[in-house]
Amino acid sequence: MDQAKGSELFTEIATLDLNKFNKGNQSDKLSFITSLGEAFTKIGFVAVKNHGLDEDTQARLYDSWQKFFALPTDIKQKYHREDLAGQRGYTGKGVEHAKGRSVGDLKEFYQIGQLKSGNDRIFEEYPDNVWPDEIPGLKEYSERVYSIFENTGKTLLRAIALYLDLEENYFESSVQNGNSILRAIHYYPIEDAENVEEGAVRAAEHGDINLITLLMGASAEGLEVLRKDKQWIPITALPEHIVVNVGDMLERLTNKKLSSTLHRVVNPPREKLHLPRYSMPFFMHPRSEMDLSCLKNCITENRPKQFTDITAGDFLDQRLKEIGLK
Repeated sequence: MDQAKGSELFTEIATLDLNKFNKGNQSDKLSFITSLGEAFTKIGFVAVKNHGLDEDTQARLYDSWQKFFALPTDIKQKYHREDLAGQRGYTGKGVEHAKGRSVGDLKEFYQIGQLKSGNDRIFEEYPDNVWPDEIPGLKEYSERVYSIFENTGKTLLRAIALYLDLEENYFESSVQNGNSILRAIHYYPIEDAENVEEGAVRAAEHGDINLITLLMGASAEGLEVLRKDKQWIPITALPEHIVVNVGDMLERLTNKKLSSTLHRVVNPPREKLHLPRYSMPFFMHPRSEMDLSCLKNCITENRPKQFTDITAGDFLDQRLKEIGLK
């Protein structure tokens, strides 16, 4: 399909109905593909409804992780694995920082990876998940949401493939049992703003590493996206929607036809500094052997090749070092 033209100065992101792609007629499906591709070309972000995650499961997941982050630090620290570069288990406050920065983000988080069902050889590359013992139901709801978002992500990638004039299942073999991550994030209350390191924010501006990110509704405002005129625009979505954005791997693969837009989570106003924020992004990663070399049909005279060839595994390793996790 033709690349969307122009640089729309948006004030909000488009909302798309995934049922149009999954259950609609050919016209509905084509409309969804076009709208998704245009949003990812111009903005890099979109809101999606009818994504498969019900409100009850989401609420129970958030409740479980809020209880975990309320535990004493010494208990949470039991689930930190120094050897896993933050890819499984708990990572403490201020450890991760954005690429190009040295000041740590004002957050702590916990990561869950592939569920390892079956005998795929790729599982030898993945460490086992680390599960807290203290919170009943946490493992059950985390695994349920991981599976839902993995399936939703595959569907969105089918639509993206068609927008890029590729076979609909182009991404399927690369993301089957991929190295995807469900991350539970606690942006902790800032009780003493005077003692916060200069320049520290909840999440400094960054692009996501992966192919696409699926984000269920966060517990408070704060997410902002950098528009093409260099203005930061707050992004919100209704509770029943998820926000989906392009990651750096997909931008690289498409030679910047699709945009991995810089985004951040800003500190709240002074009167809300004492309030926490919780967020649950699903980072959809491919298998490590996926070739991220720019697609030939995304290289033109007006858009020459902008990236060197690299595999997904090598790119992830490089970025984990850049953000202080490895």
